Amino acid sequence: MDLSLPTQALATVDSSLRAAVFDGAIEAVLLVDPTLDQIVDANHAACDLLGHGYDSLLQIKFSALHGSQLPALVVFNQAVFAKGTYWSHALTPIHAGGTQLRLEYAGKRLSHHGRSLLLLTMSDLEQRRRRYVDAVADDYMRDGLPAWQRIERVFQDIERENQLILRAAGEGIYGVNAEGKTTFVNPAAELILGWTADELVGTEMHAMVHHSHHDGRHYPGQACPIYAAFRDGAVHTVDGEVFWRKDGKPVWVEYTSTPIHDRSGVVVGAVVVFRDVSQRHEADEKLHAALAEVDRLRERLQLENDYLQEEIRTETNPRGIIGQSEAIQTTLRQVKLVAPTAATVLITGESGTGKELIARAIHEASTRRDRPLIRVNCAAIPRELFESEFFGHARGAFTGAVRDRIGRFELADGGTLFLDEVGEIPLELQSKLLRVLQEGNFERVGEERTRKVDVRLIAATNRDLKREVQRGRFREDLYFRLSVFPIESVPLRDRREDIPLLAQHFLVNEARELKTELRLSHGDVRRLMRYDWPGNVRELQNVIERATILAQNGRLRFDLPESVSGHAAASTGRQKPDAQPAVMTASDLRSLERANIVAALRACKGKVFGDDGAAAMLDMKPTTLASRIKALGISSPRSQG
Repeated sequence: MDLSLPTQALATVDSSLRAAVFDGAIEAVLLVDPTLDQIVDANHAACDLLGHGYDSLLQIKFSALHGSQLPALVVFNQAVFAKGTYWSHALTPIHAGGTQLRLEYAGKRLSHHGRSLLLLTMSDLEQRRRRYVDAVADDYMRDGLPAWQRIERVFQDIERENQLILRAAGEGIYGVNAEGKTTFVNPAAELILGWTADELVGTEMHAMVHHSHHDGRHYPGQACPIYAAFRDGAVHTVDGEVFWRKDGKPVWVEYTSTPIHDRSGVVVGAVVVFRDVSQRHEADEKLHAALAEVDRLRERLQLENDYLQEEIRTETNPRGIIGQSEAIQTTLRQVKLVAPTAATVLITGESGTGKELIARAIHEASTRRDRPLIRVNCAAIPRELFESEFFGHARGAFTGAVRDRIGRFELADGGTLFLDEVGEIPLELQSKLLRVLQEGNFERVGEERTRKVDVRLIAATNRDLKREVQRGRFREDLYFRLSVFPIESVPLRDRREDIPLLAQHFLVNEARELKTELRLSHGDVRRLMRYDWPGNVRELQNVIERATILAQNGRLRFDLPESVSGHAAASTGRQKPDAQPAVMTASDLRSLERANIVAALRACKGKVFGDDGAAAMLDMKPTTLASRIKALGISSPRSQG
């Protein structure tokens, strides 16, 4: 039997029948394309409800029907597309006559040929209420007057027996029937909520004062503990929720919902007793914030203490900058100039020249001296931990992050951050460092909260950052941001006149530790001044410490190689073994001799003659030295002390 024709005919009938069902539906139905803000189709009931003809309705933008309710409309559309279906009483479209309609929207997501559409059913709430009243009236007509009178007597009894209590009570009290409609409101509730009893009685209480959580999220009626009393017949006590005043402001409340039973035991409503606990909630919030701040400060203080203890253990350099050379005097003048400002300082120089001492001197002379100087050795941080070390991390940010940890920037807030060996910072982190310097804010690893800090930055490096920029290993913008005020830390071989003072300082410290009396001889000083000190001041300190350990019979023993190039190395720098020695002019030799004699006079406090005089230190006759002093125009030897 050939069934192709009847099947095709049936499909035609189904298509036309579906169109007729859509157009003849009792409820108003719209088919909407939210992406284009377009009404695609509408049935007769929708045209009648909204007061527009079919053609004119299709020409109206969907959002134009809702006036100023665009945000609520967007939320509704997003909820439909997120959940598949969604209901709302919050939207009030505008009738063609200009009046607002109270409707229930029921939306369903549809997909058609790649388009995401919204099938919207609109129900007139006023008509629904009238239908409900008619249905209840029919029920009462069937049940007779006894049922009506029974319910009426329940609320009359409540109101009569408790009227004095309701008016005298300091707590807000209101009653709701099994439909959620308000039956009575006491004066305290009126005062707290800002609504009058006339405005509330007969309305759905949840929709009026309990419709949203404190953060604005919708509070569905089926989740309301007050309504739950109708279902389980139990007393519900709730704290930490809000009721909404007439002026739109939230009121933090504590309430108890107690079900009401009629004489036969049927739940017919509930009485809600509530009190305004906004002041208590505000106090709790302040207390929690204060406790959190105390915890944060305690953690910060502990970290600062741990850091400072570590600094005490590892600190080997003297706190003061020691020296009388012109290079040191220039450095001290620069420190004095820049310390009172907030300028970023870049200290350059070879390892061991005392760059950290300069940073400490700047910090101690600044207005931030009451806050800590936090030092970060960038060369000692593993590449993958740079960001955490600088900015801190949140618990769970990565494997091993078992608790929140503040970084060095936050630890240095209000103080100074010293980035030693700044040239070792990975290129990918330099942009984040630049952002902190420019904007003063950052985020911990694994945390979205932006934190603001006030940090004065001092950086140090033994690299040539200009060359690093040219090679693409250091950001040019970061280099210029760091080198606002550059200071060069001069190597020890270029300020030999400071060697005796430094050596004596280190020797005094070591002798105090060993509880012994040791002194530098003139031969010791000459030997120290002949050496080039490739490790600079740090090497000198180590040599003095080693000499005190090796000392015998009160004499220091220096484990120190003799310098091949002697003083010439001070001017020419260290040369490769196969390099030709630099040729010095007579003027260069004269200047070098003069500087050497001045250094010897200072070390001997201006004394020329005797075993402890400058002549013995320089291994020349006193008369010869006196002649050279006069020839070189050196001021009175006593003034050199």
